[in-house]
Formats: sequence, structure tokens, C-alpha cells
Amino acid sequence: MAVIKFALFFILSISTLINGAPVRDDATPTPVVLWHGMGDSCCNPLSMGSIKKLIEQNIPNVYVLSIEIGTTVVQDTLNGFFMNVNKQIDMVCSQLANDTNMQNGYHSVGFSQGGQFLRGVAQRCPSPQMKNFISIGGQHQGVYGLPKCPASAAICNVVRELLNEGAYIPFVQNTLVQAEYWHDPLNEELYAEKSVFLGDINNEQTVNQAYKDNLLKLENMVLVKFLQDTMVVPPDSEWFGFYTPGQAVTIQPMNETDLYIQDRIGLQQLNNQGQVAFLSVDADHLQFTDEWFVDSIINPYLKSN
Repeated sequence: MAVIKFALFFILSISTLINGAPVRDDATPTPVVLWHGMGDSCCNPLSMGSIKKLIEQNIPNVYVLSIEIGTTVVQDTLNGFFMNVNKQIDMVCSQLANDTNMQNGYHSVGFSQGGQFLRGVAQRCPSPQMKNFISIGGQHQGVYGLPKCPASAAICNVVRELLNEGAYIPFVQNTLVQAEYWHDPLNEELYAEKSVFLGDINNEQTVNQAYKDNLLKLENMVLVKFLQDTMVVPPDSEWFGFYTPGQAVTIQPMNETDLYIQDRIGLQQLNNQGQVAFLSVDADHLQFTDEWFVDSIINPYLKSN
């Protein structure tokens, strides 16, 4: 028996020397990264905390990282209003690159503005590799209005005042998160020129080929739209639609926008390859049931390796 044990140990040792580190067990669940929306935080037990727990209950042994920007829940919430998005994405990219749990790739789920932020991660930071990208109510063509705000009235009033003062003033663009995805359809040239975040990842000025190439590495892009959304203006932004340039009434669906027709970020190619899923919920912003999330998100997209 001792001889057999020694032989097995010897074979395993030689295998490790030849092949390097042990190969990842295919049964190991792919990690999941979550990024919350405006006015929320990483660990609110009624929102992200509940989602994290739901994923862990349905995928045994899965590693779930809920993004926290700052060292406290309060900081994380305030940074969702007042920290430059590009700086936030740099921080997250560094965190993911240094997290050994992510080395074989991960799935991501972004909620509201967390959706376009995670898309920024996919386009700017291809290592580790994002596999399935799920945007739940994300505003991928931006917003042109702030009708409701889930945080305190004081913060909402500050946000509105800054946007009214001028969303494209450099100080506002570099300070207010919501200004960084403010898309004025009445002044498309100013938006394309001054938008420091959304205008950049949507390749509004010049096509950054790396952004396009990196997005095309996704296995699936899942876009969830809330049909009764009163938070996002217009709700069509959740499916990459937006107002027809020059007015703020008529909507262009995704396949009629310049972003899609010119295929500036690879969206048309992904869609033609069947890698874009359009899901809808007949409810207001981020209002969905646990059952819907399990059946529509966890089972088809987060359980895959």
C-alpha cells in the first residue's frame, strides 16, 4: 500500500512540474461581480446583499464580489454621485486584476448605472476576462433627465442643480457621476466632445479599436429593460436606443442609431452572432422578483463556466 501511495504521489508531482499549477476544476463555478446603482451600496441587505445571497444559494461555492468604491458603505454610496467614473473603473480594474479568484474569468451583473460602468470595465480591462455581461436597467446611451432619485432629497437637489448649471462644464463632468452619462440629443456635438465617460466608451469621437475588440470577447451581452421605467429617461437607453438626434420626443431603436449602424463598439457584430439577449420586465426601474432573477439571469448565464 505504501508503494502505491508513493507511486501516485510521484506521478502527481511529475505532472505538476510538467504542466505547472493544477488545472482549474471544471466544476468550480465562475465568479460573479456585481456593481450597484445610484444611491445604493455594495452591501445593503435589501438590495445588493440580497442579490449576492440569492446567487450564492443557487450556485454552491460560487465567489461573488459586490463592488465597493471606498472603505465604508457611506463612502460607497456618495461615490456613486461624486467620484469620477473613470477613476472608479481604474480602481475596479486593479481590484479584479489582483484578485486570484478572477484569474480564469468572471461573469458580471450591473444594476442601473453599474451596468454601463461594468461595460467600461469590459472595454478597458480585458484581463481578467469578463465572460457574460448582464446589464439590468443600465443606461448605455445615457440619460436626458433625472425624474427620481433613490437617495436623500438633499443629494438629489445638488445633482439636479449641477446638471442644470451645465452638464458639460469640465468641473461638472469631472465631479458629478450622472453628468458623465448625460446625453443631450439637442446638442450631439457638444455631448460627443465633452462627455468624459459615456462619450468615450461609445467611441463618439474616434473609434478606439481596443474598446471594440475587447467587447467582442464577451460570450454574451444581456440587456434588461424595464417597460414601466420612470427613473431612466428614456428607458430605451437600456437596450441601446435613444432619441433621434436634434429632438427629445421620437426614439430610435438600437439598430437605427449611428452607434449600431457604424458598429463603433462591436454591438452590431455581437448581435449578428446571436450574442446579445434582450430581456424585459413589465415593471418600474429595478423592480423584479427573486424568481425572475433566478430563472432569467442565474440559471442561463451565471451558472455557465
